[in-house]
Amino acid sequence: MSERALALAGLVQALAQVRRVADTGQANAAILATAMDSVFRIDAPSPAAVFGGAEALRPGLTLLRDYFTNQARDEQLPRLALAVLQLERRFARDREMAARVQAGIRAQAGHAERLGSSHPDVLAALGGLYAETLSHLRPRVLVQGNPHYLGQATVVAEVRAILLAAVRSAVLWRQLGGSLWDFLLRRRELLAAVAAHLG
Repeated sequence: MSERALALAGLVQALAQVRRVADTGQANAAILATAMDSVFRIDAPSPAAVFGGAEALRPGLTLLRDYFTNQARDEQLPRLALAVLQLERRFARDREMAARVQAGIRAQAGHAERLGSSHPDVLAALGGLYAETLSHLRPRVLVQGNPHYLGQATVVAEVRAILLAAVRSAVLWRQLGGSLWDFLLRRRELLAAVAAHLG
């Protein structure tokens, strides 16, 4: 459950940035880097390594703790997380799309290494990849925010790129045996794992 908690923290941490970018046009640079780096760590040796260490997930773990103790401030976040988890189930069944997404990520890996995974050019490419693939699956992940920012192509590309990172965490969650039942039946275990990571 400890590793599942990290995957889930990666998911909500990425989605909190999606919400932030949609509302303000600005991401937290460190959190954005954690999310985008995870997209390129396809063959990481451990769940923690996907995110560059468990410590990088502290904001997401804090969000999870607040959710599980009914102190969550953003009502949109759980809905977004559920939509992404459902989207990932469809994605996992579509082998052709999964291959396209993986090829697209690998094609950007060199640029990400050279420029940084959260460079605008890399975000634009990954945003385009999301638009061409995952955005065609149902349910569509609907992001609400400030129309001023959501009318800007660079902001929309960044939102889509971060959604790709959220799906990466959802894939990891499923690979570790996570399912929607955990929220109903293993909530206490998940909260204990989150609390243990937060120390």
